[in-house]
Amino acid sequence: MLYSMTGFGRAAATVSGRQVSAEIKSLNGKQFEIISKFPQQLRAYELDIRSALSALLMRGTTDVTISIKQDGSSKPVAVNVDLAVTYYKGMQEIARRLGLPEQDALSTLMRMPDIISSEQEVITEEDWAQIRVLVIEAAERLMEHRRQEGISLEKDLNQRIDNIEANLHKILALEPQRMERVRQRLRNSLKELGGDLSADENRFEQELIYYLEKMDFSEEKTRLTQHCNYFRETLANEEMSKGKVLGFILQEIGREINTLGAKANDAGIQQVVVLMKDELEKAKEQVLNAL
Repeated sequence: MLYSMTGFGRAAATVSGRQVSAEIKSLNGKQFEIISKFPQQLRAYELDIRSALSALLMRGTTDVTISIKQDGSSKPVAVNVDLAVTYYKGMQEIARRLGLPEQDALSTLMRMPDIISSEQEVITEEDWAQIRVLVIEAAERLMEHRRQEGISLEKDLNQRIDNIEANLHKILALEPQRMERVRQRLRNSLKELGGDLSADENRFEQELIYYLEKMDFSEEKTRLTQHCNYFRETLANEEMSKGKVLGFILQEIGREINTLGAKANDAGIQQVVVLMKDELEKAKEQVLNAL
């Protein structure tokens, strides 16, 4: 089973008369990275939230938003009267020294820093326990979304590997013709140079065999088949996070395809190798989204 790194989850509930909602969305990323938007009351629990989500989500760039809204009336506010008096005395002193008339300063005072502030609603341990469950629920829904995305991702990756192997079979069909064309091309080159092949046919065959062995890619074909099988086995295993391993296997597949192209010395096989590289690049793009 393959999981995508892309997903979304949301959960909401009423906790001690407050409407609490948790939304989590994730995108692909090399490591686990969290971008949090928490109300001030939850800052003390931020490390706990990060730790819980890291264990559950494992990888990806994760955006977490938790909102708390008071039911019923508007959130109460507090007025810092002592600070307002201090500000007012200072304004009176300035007016006196500059000879300015004293005017109604109430509207100005209300705009001064820290005069009016929202009363912080205390989050008890019991409330936090409920909110934490809510966050985990949102994360689990995100993981379910990831699983659904992963089904399509796994299907596409299997298809890319199937296409690479199908093209490998095309190369196998072209290989005998390639060898004969190389043999004939070498004979024609020797004739053009005035070489007398009948003089030492055995020596020519020995040199030809040595040359063809340099062009042989039997080992590359075998390794490529093995890598493709290993990719499928890794894709099908029960481990949840395997995107990095799949990426490494694709690198090995790419090396064998490149060697095939380098040794081909045949236009028809080169064209098939190009198709294999195209499938490989599409697989690499998809694996970037795998958990």
